[in-house]
Amino acid sequence: MKPIKCEQLTNLEMGLSQEEVKLAKANIIETNPQKSIKQLVFEELFSYFNIINYILAALVIYTGSYRNLLFMGIVITNTIVSLYQKIQSRRILNKLALLNAQKYTVLRQGKQVVVNMDEIVEGDLIFLASGAQIPCDGIVRFGQCQVNESLLTGEADALDRQENGSLYGGCFIVSGKCIMQAVLVGDQQYMASILKEAKREKAYPSKLRDSLESLIKFCSWIIFPAGAALFIKLFFFSKIQLNHAILNTTASMIGMIPEGLIILTSTALLTAAVQMARKKVLIHELYCIENLARVDTLCLDKTGTITSGKMTVTDVLAANENYSKADLKQIIANVTHAVQDENLTAQALSRYVSDLEVSQEASKVFPFSSAQKCSGAVFQEEAYYIGAYTFMFEHADPDVLKQIEQYAQTGNRVLAIAKGKAATTLKRQDYELCGLVLIEDEIRPNAKEILDYFKSEEVDLKIISGDDPTTVNSIAKRAGINGKAIDMSQVREDEIDQVVQEYSIFGRVTPIQKRMMVEALQQAGHTVGMTGDGVNDVMALKQADCSIAMGSGAQAAMSVASMVLLEDQFNVMPSIVAHGRCVINNIQRTASLFLVKTLFSFMLTILTVVWMREYPFVPIQLTLVSAICIGMPAFFLTFEQDTRRIKDHFMINVLSRAVPGALALSSMICVLYILMSFGVCGLGFEVFKTLSTLLAILNGLFVLYMICSPLTIMRMIVISLSIACATIAILFLPSAFMLKPFSWLALVLVLGLGVGDALLIRWLVYLPWKDILSRFAWSR
Repeated sequence: MKPIKCEQLTNLEMGLSQEEVKLAKANIIETNPQKSIKQLVFEELFSYFNIINYILAALVIYTGSYRNLLFMGIVITNTIVSLYQKIQSRRILNKLALLNAQKYTVLRQGKQVVVNMDEIVEGDLIFLASGAQIPCDGIVRFGQCQVNESLLTGEADALDRQENGSLYGGCFIVSGKCIMQAVLVGDQQYMASILKEAKREKAYPSKLRDSLESLIKFCSWIIFPAGAALFIKLFFFSKIQLNHAILNTTASMIGMIPEGLIILTSTALLTAAVQMARKKVLIHELYCIENLARVDTLCLDKTGTITSGKMTVTDVLAANENYSKADLKQIIANVTHAVQDENLTAQALSRYVSDLEVSQEASKVFPFSSAQKCSGAVFQEEAYYIGAYTFMFEHADPDVLKQIEQYAQTGNRVLAIAKGKAATTLKRQDYELCGLVLIEDEIRPNAKEILDYFKSEEVDLKIISGDDPTTVNSIAKRAGINGKAIDMSQVREDEIDQVVQEYSIFGRVTPIQKRMMVEALQQAGHTVGMTGDGVNDVMALKQADCSIAMGSGAQAAMSVASMVLLEDQFNVMPSIVAHGRCVINNIQRTASLFLVKTLFSFMLTILTVVWMREYPFVPIQLTLVSAICIGMPAFFLTFEQDTRRIKDHFMINVLSRAVPGALALSSMICVLYILMSFGVCGLGFEVFKTLSTLLAILNGLFVLYMICSPLTIMRMIVISLSIACATIAILFLPSAFMLKPFSWLALVLVLGLGVGDALLIRWLVYLPWKDILSRFAWSR
């Protein structure tokens, strides 16, 4: 990357004037512009499946059989409901997103002004601190910082940036503070798409989305060839009248369209996002709700999740008689003033010495480094450092280690205050130990209850922290987590795969190790969730299948997370996990209903092309079956409270329930067709279609019963309502649905076939469908 050159420097005391702001180029990148209401309406009205329905409706109108247009009523209703839901959801989510929008402080006309990222202009002086995402390309005008440029270079090492150093949009400030001048803004900046990529380098993994895309692709490939083949067979070979051939073909194509499933899925996910928004949980990626429901391993960053983030310095202990407590407090005051870090530890130290004045000004500052676990400053010929003892000292004193271990066992974080010679970089060496600082980290009041919930749900918990493993272990036990603890500073890279399986509590974890631990768990077949609030969590949050950031955390963490707890309300975690599971479980259950119709329509189309003289249904009959056995039950079942953890592949789960129903119905209709061919009960084609419709209703009710097992009161009500609607339609509205009169013998026949259908379904469900279906490439 080329260094950034600035031709015109902005006055550091005044910044830009209002006139200069108006004339300057704004920092606007059209990475993912939001669709207008008109675009949403157009896309919904003219979706792929809707266009097919319009074509089929035109064909039905051509035949003059207008009552067969009833399916369009369902199509239009679904479209209106889906469109209304999308618009309402977008409004609610936009309001919440506005609250969480990235804000920056800029200097204009001598005053600090808070603006949105797209309100920054070329030449602006921007104040950046640890955790901030750099909004555009520019240079450091004042101060110093460390930058993570992994989004551009792939290297995770923190890079020092002094005055006139280059800063690139989309990267993150790891530590330190600086004033940056915006040089290249908007589409001018290096890799203009980086701000979009910073949120996620690739789409969130989603078995649900992948399955739906596969389903749409399958339907796209088969629906027109199958329809064309059926029409040719009916009109040219079976010699059926044109209008009847069109109606038969239309019925088969309507049956193969799983449109309701697509609408149901998008509506359910949007509704879930809105309900979570009302709990102040901002969803960045809709399909992360599915991953949240599938999580079987949850990695928890200790600070800000298990603990409240409210740290308090409880004591300062002198290492020897050369230093008093007052001396140590003055050193802390000087270093914290010089470094000006804003992490939770630095805030606790600053509060502890808030009553002291600074006695020395630093000539050089070392911002906090996650890799070195310390920060420091140079005062004349001496330098003072505050951080983790084992990371600072080349040769650790066993007595000091024993003392630190004792304090850590009580849950205290222990920092070392050290003195050394002036240096140019932070590095491990033999300093002079001045003293120890004891810091208490408050555990959230409901942390134990929340973690107990996850344990009861068979979610494996991993506690990850940069603190001493003894301290982390002590806090974990107080929160109800008992497991083996390990010091990750002693773990080699090639050992991580094994370590993450054997241990539950991890201390001295570096940002790179956090990411590698998440990756190792994923490679072991786990769906991994990650919580965090700091810039040191960013890489792990990006790697996780579902990542959750705290609203008070670093801007960088919130940018890459799947969802943000805007008010740090960790106590809502059980409810949002349970809600995510309800949504996905209900989608899986109702999806089976939709796919039964798609599958048996396809099977019967093939059978008609190669064997049967006519297709067994006309459009209005399939509309009746869809409404009674699919649409109405699916609507009510979406309100089910099924909080079981999601297992296996979405499409495998759905098809393992749908295939038996589709095979059973197709088989029974074949038997009915054979009986009709032999003149049993004097069946003609019109009665054959009526009895096929009754069989389809019975089959739908059996499948519904199978899907609803074990029965609850709500599920029994849904089944009873479907039976009542079917009875009313058959007894009182037969002509409306083109159901022809039939004899008592035919009724006995269809009831007998219905029993056979039920028995065949019961037998088929015990076949190893999941093993069979898992062999297909699309299921992996």
